[in-house]
Amino acid sequence: MNSPEIQLTDIDAYMLKLGAQARAAAADINKAATASKNAALLAIGEALDGSREALMAANALDLDAGREKGLEPALMDRLELTPARIDTMIEGLRQVAALPDPVGEISDLKYRPSGIQVGRMRVPLGVIGIIYESRPNVTCEAASLCLKSGNATILRGGSEAINSNQAIARCIEAGLLAANLNPHVVQILDRTDRDAVGKLITMPEYVDVIVPRGGKGLIERISKDARVPVIKHLDGNCHVYIDDQADLDKSVRVVVNAKTQRFGTCCTLESLLVAEDIAAEVLPPLAGELESHKVEMRGCEKTLAIVPGAIPATEEDWEMEYLAPIISIKIVRGLDEAIEHINYYSSQHTDSIMTTNINRAQRFLREVDSSSVMVNASTRFADGFEYGLGAEIGISTDKLHARGPVGLEGLTSQKYIVLGDGHIRQ
Repeated sequence: MNSPEIQLTDIDAYMLKLGAQARAAAADINKAATASKNAALLAIGEALDGSREALMAANALDLDAGREKGLEPALMDRLELTPARIDTMIEGLRQVAALPDPVGEISDLKYRPSGIQVGRMRVPLGVIGIIYESRPNVTCEAASLCLKSGNATILRGGSEAINSNQAIARCIEAGLLAANLNPHVVQILDRTDRDAVGKLITMPEYVDVIVPRGGKGLIERISKDARVPVIKHLDGNCHVYIDDQADLDKSVRVVVNAKTQRFGTCCTLESLLVAEDIAAEVLPPLAGELESHKVEMRGCEKTLAIVPGAIPATEEDWEMEYLAPIISIKIVRGLDEAIEHINYYSSQHTDSIMTTNINRAQRFLREVDSSSVMVNASTRFADGFEYGLGAEIGISTDKLHARGPVGLEGLTSQKYIVLGDGHIRQ
């Protein structure tokens, strides 16, 4: 007798169906040849390229709905699909296809005194559930990385991007089918019920790891309620420290880029620290540049004395992820105070130092406890695409299992392998 048809209006039944399909697809993609996975990635890119009008039309519906709901400018920026962002999605797919396949890679193979060889093999995690907000390009990035690393994935985007995500989903399915791969390798929820998230994070029989990407509230909820391991992507309170031995022209250029290149990303500069010996020299030209980009400056008392346009900063400003044209500025005595401030207030995402002193640069790299630490570079480089990962599934601020931009290697694990020839333990 055939089992009754699952009623997809029942969210529990719907999620269990997706979970069962994902578990079966994970076994299929784990066996897939690298050539097949690469063919699917390139076919997805071709489908996106051929569906530009449909993608833009779907995104326009989401943007209109976002305006009606009064979404913040930073969220609207993340939501928008421009031709350039579609180009970036396609290029990301090509980059991932060109990367070495980590699955099956054997490392550290060594002979033991017993005569056996012991090493480690890289293997997929299995089924990855990804929960994210606003940015529809995450749908493509996450799908490409999970596919190449041999994982099945269930994607749940935000309600504000439902039309865009479904348009991208159709391109992904077309690419998988063109490469003769199981279309359930990537499944994207076609509904926005909050209960779907609750079910996804409590299905350990079907889901091996959860990756949440979004605001602090989302991350806290997932971390609190999940019965599945979580790779967290927390907020980005990113810092730049201008040392008293920095190139000031370069410092101004880097800070302006880190703050204004895009306001709504997790690697955007939010807090600026300046050594007191050069504050009076660097802050006036820097403030002029920030004002030209309509950035509101909130400063400590010493900053207010140098930058008339700044307003007083509060304690909350030092730990704030603005995702907006706002920056906090604090003048510090030197490197020791800068490192102490960053390690206390930072979200351990990305922090940078501007200096020509190599010893101070090395101290900053060693002592700042963040997932990305930089020297003389904009925090906006903290991105999987810029790091050569092709794309990223998120930027982990955890210390286990992955840290920083999570690419292919971060979506795999390792198992020990032993090679013998009839060896027995004495």
